[in-house]
Amino acid sequence: MSFHSTAAQLVTLAAEGEEHGGNHESLDPLVTGGAAFVILMLLLWITTRFNRDR
Repeated sequence: MSFHSTAAQLVTLAAEGEEHGGNHESLDPLVTGGAAFVILMLLLWITTRFNRDR
């Protein structure tokens, strides 16, 4: 597959996504952002538990 044909397929795929809006009805940005924040804080806490030797 050449670069040109791949780029053309990606452009077509992106154009189709604009027609539908791209958002699912059940995805609430506040819940998604809050869940991402909680997961990142959990990962930060785990990381700091492993770095007690410093």
